[in-house]
Amino acid sequence: MNTFLATFFILLLAVIAMAIGVIFGRSAIKGSCGGLNQVGLSGSCGGACSIQEKEECEARKREKQQN
Repeated sequence: MNTFLATFFILLLAVIAMAIGVIFGRSAIKGSCGGLNQVGLSGSCGGACSIQEKEECEARKREKQQN
């Protein structure tokens, strides 16, 4: 029973913390144009990344390949 109560309390604190973030108008979590979007499976931007984001992504890819 103690484990249940501890788990419930921790989850309750997490929900309260998220609610406070929403109340104070914190910016929403936004996806990136990386990840699954790069392999063509899916993505939050639907393949419509800005030119700057594409350039940054390509620069990171080149940097990873050099290492």
